[in-house]
Amino acid sequence: MKATLLATTGLILSAGIAAAETTIQSCDRTVTFDAPPERAISNDVNLTEMMLVLGLADRMVGYTGISGWKTLDEEMTAGVEELPELSAQYPSREVLVGADADFFFAGWNYGMKVGGEVTPETLEPFGIEVYELTESCTHIMDKDMASMDDMYVDLLNLGRILDVEDKANALVEGYQAELAAFTEELETGEPLRVFVYDSGEDTPFTAGGYAMPTALIEAAGGVNIMEDFDKSWGTVTWEEVVERDPEVVVIINYGEVTAEQKREFMMTNPAFADLSAVQNDRFVTLEYVEATPGPRNIEAIKTLADAFWGE
Repeated sequence: MKATLLATTGLILSAGIAAAETTIQSCDRTVTFDAPPERAISNDVNLTEMMLVLGLADRMVGYTGISGWKTLDEEMTAGVEELPELSAQYPSREVLVGADADFFFAGWNYGMKVGGEVTPETLEPFGIEVYELTESCTHIMDKDMASMDDMYVDLLNLGRILDVEDKANALVEGYQAELAAFTEELETGEPLRVFVYDSGEDTPFTAGGYAMPTALIEAAGGVNIMEDFDKSWGTVTWEEVVERDPEVVVIINYGEVTAEQKREFMMTNPAFADLSAVQNDRFVTLEYVEATPGPRNIEAIKTLADAFWGE
């Protein structure tokens, strides 16, 4: 299957241009699919879960980029039990070509690197079409700050690409209604100052304004103290964190260092003794799959809201 790529600076678009063709906006590319992919591969746990929630496991030949950093819970394990993990971390081009894939759902720093060997341009000659995670587009183009629309758009576009549009529409409408009903009833006060602690002790790796946690925190009645950090995910300094004095710390749980170990590091380090979050022991944990764009984002907002405003 050959994709037609057209340069564009527009926003999300989907339109049938022929009976069996669908045109989708993927970051700064317009991609025309002449038929739904049949041998798809997804990278990372959250992107894979988007495929699963759309019922697309039987259209996949495998997934990549999970066990090298993360573990699957029971629900995800059951969903992918018939599929092989083709690469524990980022896949090589040879892995994707060797699996005879015709579609790769990935993102920038979610399986692809700018200037790396696996990009839409390097895969196109092998008949592998790529759809890029919307949140990740900030690495290659200007985009708005992270919002729940980033996740909704990806589900809708996957539905169009893989010919499950009705299911995608129903899922998104359900998520939107659930979130609207929840936030309408949510009683909040002045937005809480929130720091996202992903990893790192010498310097913290955190979520900036273009990462999904910023949208989750806002929906739950807080503000990411690093929302003016002009990146999605990246490294800041502890001095910046101390200066902005977070009232709550959101810990992203994955990897070898546990959430409890991250909390203990902050609670026992004298440099953080005066932080409001430390003094009041206000920490909340999100799993990686909850904090990155995907079907668990609504539950993540509820978890944050309970930590922010619950008794």
